[in-house]
Amino acid sequence: MKYRQITSSERYAIAALRKRKLSIREIAVELRRSPATISREVRRNLSTQGRYSPDKADSYAVARRRRSRRNSHFCAEDWLLVDELIEADWSPEQVSGWLRLHGLLSISYETIYLRVWHDKRCGGELWTHMRQATKKRRKRNGSHDSRGRLPGKRHISERPPEVETRETVGHWEIDTIMGDDHGRHSALTVVERKTGFLQMGKLVRHCAADASARTVELIERQPGRFLTITADNGTEFHGYKVTEDATGVPFYFATPHHSWERGTNENTNGLIRQYLPKRKSMAHVTQADLDAIAGKLNSRPRKRLGYRTPEECYAQS
Repeated sequence: MKYRQITSSERYAIAALRKRKLSIREIAVELRRSPATISREVRRNLSTQGRYSPDKADSYAVARRRRSRRNSHFCAEDWLLVDELIEADWSPEQVSGWLRLHGLLSISYETIYLRVWHDKRCGGELWTHMRQATKKRRKRNGSHDSRGRLPGKRHISERPPEVETRETVGHWEIDTIMGDDHGRHSALTVVERKTGFLQMGKLVRHCAADASARTVELIERQPGRFLTITADNGTEFHGYKVTEDATGVPFYFATPHHSWERGTNENTNGLIRQYLPKRKSMAHVTQADLDAIAGKLNSRPRKRLGYRTPEECYAQS
């Protein structure tokens, strides 16, 4: 992955294309740049009259580079690299670790956080790509535990020991993410424990029949890569026998209210909520949308994987 700054000739091209009333996205296609790069270039270099002049844009860029060199040992090109990764929804820690892993830049995630919040104070939008810790937990003290009363199911303690150690690829955790659709539209999430590789499936009805059918479909996408599945005790998984009979993959069930027994899935669902926030309808969300979200998370580096990506580790296993 190689990044380069906007050149003088590109600035003249941007000015010409703006005169032709092309949109930011259309200009980005013409110049083979990302829309975010073009948007930032125009936003940073508009005159006080709201006009974009390539000559003035060059002078503004030179001034910024001088200020950057005076106030920091990171140059404008370094920050451009950091900004592009933040705009891809990577966390500062992921950006720092990935850049160091690939020998591109040595920068701490604390410095990147300072960059993001300084950008926010200056009216920038980098902060909008940060994940927000909005999840609230509630205790169920005194409530009757009626979940998980399904005869014949295997408890998590019966799983093979290799599942717990994460030594083998092929052991998955499954869950659902609800939308604000009164029991209808939701998303099925299936995460591989060792690599964090994610698959997602759209559920039009939040019920056992639809969950079983979609689970079979996701298993068949990865033939031979499923050894076990661990679920929580939601009623949508009461059709697990259908899935087992169709695929031969055994299901195991966590202890009710012990979310830490399925920590990989819980953590991944938290990441997904950046794209599918709570109290929002999922009626408009398609399977293609969910595949895109899974692709984005699978290509994001993880600290526990040595800043490699889940798809990289999954493919190499």
